[in-house]
Amino acid sequence: MRLLLVTLLLAAACSSSLPAGEAAPAGSSAGEAASQAHTVALTLSGPDGEYTLQVEVADDPDERRYGLMERTDLAANAGMVFRFPGDADGGFWMKNTRIPLSIAFFDNRGEILRVLDMEPCTADPCPTYDPEVAYRGALEVNQGYFDELGVEEGWQLRLPDDLPSVR
Repeated sequence: MRLLLVTLLLAAACSSSLPAGEAAPAGSSAGEAASQAHTVALTLSGPDGEYTLQVEVADDPDERRYGLMERTDLAANAGMVFRFPGDADGGFWMKNTRIPLSIAFFDNRGEILRVLDMEPCTADPCPTYDPEVAYRGALEVNQGYFDELGVEEGWQLRLPDDLPSVR
């Protein structure tokens, strides 16, 4: 009986994609938590006008960790915005992400600081895409979308005011 319990506990621990010491919400995996991210309208503003996208909001550690992994497509005017509780540094990677993406890093006022293109990666080692600036959030969209709009450093990103607190 004790051996069975130990085996079950080890199997459960090995099936999680979360780092040691972090747990997914009760009854869910990190992937399920990310797929339950809420969707909001986000506005990008530049010299030629404003553009609205429907984006999933990743504002807790599980949602940010999973991101757009395993997706096979992303609608044309859609994306995922990653919100952090404070300034972040370091890069994003594309582990188990199957579609090419562009990413815009922004500060606490919504000003876009850096735009990068990222390639899918399904096997280690995956490159890291580092903006080399501190940022408060990041917006991932289909690769080429920012180029089509002319999005560059200095553009503004606006999220709804009524979003829940970042965790």
